[in-house]
Amino acid sequence: MAKIDGKTVWVTGASSGIGEALVYALDKKNCKLIISSRKKEALERVKSNCIHKENIAIVPMDLADITAMPEKAKQAFEVFGSIAILINNAGISQRSEIAKTDISVYKKLMDINYLGTVALSKSVLPYFIKNSSGHFVTVSSLMGKFAGPQRSGYCGAKHALHGFFDVLRMEHESDGIDVTMICPGYVQTNIDKNALTADGSPQRTHDAENQNGLPVDVFAKKMIRAIERKKYEAYMGGKEVMGVYVKRLFPRLFHRLVLRSTK
Repeated sequence: MAKIDGKTVWVTGASSGIGEALVYALDKKNCKLIISSRKKEALERVKSNCIHKENIAIVPMDLADITAMPEKAKQAFEVFGSIAILINNAGISQRSEIAKTDISVYKKLMDINYLGTVALSKSVLPYFIKNSSGHFVTVSSLMGKFAGPQRSGYCGAKHALHGFFDVLRMEHESDGIDVTMICPGYVQTNIDKNALTADGSPQRTHDAENQNGLPVDVFAKKMIRAIERKKYEAYMGGKEVMGVYVKRLFPRLFHRLVLRSTK
């Protein structure tokens, strides 16, 4: 097991939710941190809450601006001279039926959740290859392993991430590069409130499942353990985790169970 203590870690989506909780947990492990999101003021707040403020650098970034990723990667690597782990955490969810959803919503979900993450990872990859080491950690979802109603675009983007990063692992394992896919179930964050509805506006309300999910600080600790163990995939949540195995072994049963749970 490779301890994460003291390593240099870049966390995207660090201004709230899972990303913010990760920053606090990694700060306690004396990691050097580059933290990114679109919201610079929120990043400043997160930094101010940390113990080792001198070890935290802010690199504001919008994943939707994929052409900016090479420059953002250059900036991030110049801060501390190297990066051991990139945590691709930024993303957005969805709550809308296919027939009612504007195509622009699907484009935004793919631009942020998939293409932005791919563009950033491709920009970081040459540095990892040069150093003969590096660890890509991508926060997917259990919805990257199965699907659920009103999340079609979100599921599509998360499924796509698994395909891309599985290939990245195959092509660059010999370069000393590791890949871990983190698949959360229900976690107590605002991802449900910010989820896109049919016209692209946020849902603005919480789902009961999310609010009864894992506390975000507990999730962050579990995630760090999975990173240290360099797991290929880690499924984290409550009983919803069983959906991965039911879908794989009994797809028709899984289909019926999901439909029954949404009635």
